[in-house]
Amino acid sequence: MSHSVRSHLRLEIKAYDAAIRRFIPGYEEGLKRAAQEIAAVRPGLVLDLGAGTGALSEAILEHDSVEALEAIDIDPEMLAQARARLERFGGRARFLECAFDEPLPPCDAVAASLALHHVPTMEAKGEIFRRIYRALRPGGVFVNADVTVSADPVERDRAYRLWADHMANCGIEERQAWRHFDEWAEEDTYFPMEDELAAMREAGFQADCIWRRCPNSLLVGRKD
Repeated sequence: MSHSVRSHLRLEIKAYDAAIRRFIPGYEEGLKRAAQEIAAVRPGLVLDLGAGTGALSEAILEHDSVEALEAIDIDPEMLAQARARLERFGGRARFLECAFDEPLPPCDAVAASLALHHVPTMEAKGEIFRRIYRALRPGGVFVNADVTVSADPVERDRAYRLWADHMANCGIEERQAWRHFDEWAEEDTYFPMEDELAAMREAGFQADCIWRRCPNSLLVGRKD
């Protein structure tokens, strides 16, 4: 699986951190809550799948209960930004340039933020969930902060309406917001939350949505 944020979002990599906050409702709050869930298990090793510029990695590593984190991303430009961002954490931050659908090492926690919507089918996503479950040690946790939309047409339209309103409130023209949705659909696939949770449970997780600011959702899976 290959992916370039520069071409997908049509922006410069250095502009990503500012832009994503305008694009995604509740972005900061989602990162904060995801990091808290990770830190609570006092992990020896965390994997951040599709780590991007390292925003979620940074939020996680700011918790002293986290021993080490490996930021994984296939986009070298994004990973370079993550290296610079996480330099202050020294050896606690590690980096791996590869796709997140490759084999994962044993770990205590896995995190993803706005990364797994690049997986085009629930079948493929379910396989990733199973791979994550196998990699996690007992008591481990998987957190996934991402966009989910309902299969019901009315609720789906409502989610996109709220999403467009958020962008408009952040200074993006409404017609540009709807144009973004069309552009992103070339690579992004947003599934219903119920389907995501069902696939996580089928993989073996105890899974729930613990926070949501439509359409941004934080799903958490726990391994007994």
